[in-house]
Order: sequence, then structure tokens, then C-alpha cells
Amino acid sequence: MKISYFAVAFSIGIALASPLHAAAEKANTSATTVAAGMPSNEGKVLSTLDAPGYTYMELATTEKRFWIAAPTTRVKVGDHVRFEQSLVMKNFKSSTLNRTFDQIIFVNSATIVK
Repeated sequence: MKISYFAVAFSIGIALASPLHAAAEKANTSATTVAAGMPSNEGKVLSTLDAPGYTYMELATTEKRFWIAAPTTRVKVGDHVRFEQSLVMKNFKSSTLNRTFDQIIFVNSATIVK
């Protein structure tokens, strides 16, 4: 059975979610600051990439753009998404997508906000 690096990293992130979440928040305080009215765990979908078992989403707030990776989620460009943060990784290489993300947030869930 072939396991991707992403699956291993995601599993580790889930197992250690609380400590990593706290450390990520402290390390990225300025990165998680957003404009009034939009929490740091929400954004508008700019683009999506699908991989087996996962949906990668580029999100935007009024102050920043960032990527999240969630379990497969049906979203489209323009949707407003709220997520539960789990693990932040820098320079993450996805062999499935053949792409390196400067920073990506692995999330436990992503939900469309109406």
C-alpha cells in the first residue's frame, strides 16, 4: 500500500493537533491577523486543486491569500469557507500535485458558510 507524505503529515498533525495548533498560532500571529469581520479561520475560495482524498484550496481575506488542504470537500471558486486548523507546514512538497507550497494549513474540516 502506497502512502503519500501528505497522508503521513496529516495523520501526525491530527494526532498532535492541540500542541501544534497552539505553536502555529504563536509562530504565525501576524499571519493570522485579518480584517475586522472575518475570523482567521475563514476565507473566500480563489482556486482549488483536487488530489486523492484531499481538496487543496487557495483562500483570501481582505489582507492575505493562503492555502489549506482539507479532506475531500465540494467547493467552488467564490465560496466562503470556514475551517478547523490543525497543522501549518512551510515548504510542503506535494508529490501528487507536483507542487511545493510556501506555506499550507492542513485542516480537519472545511465547511461552506452561507
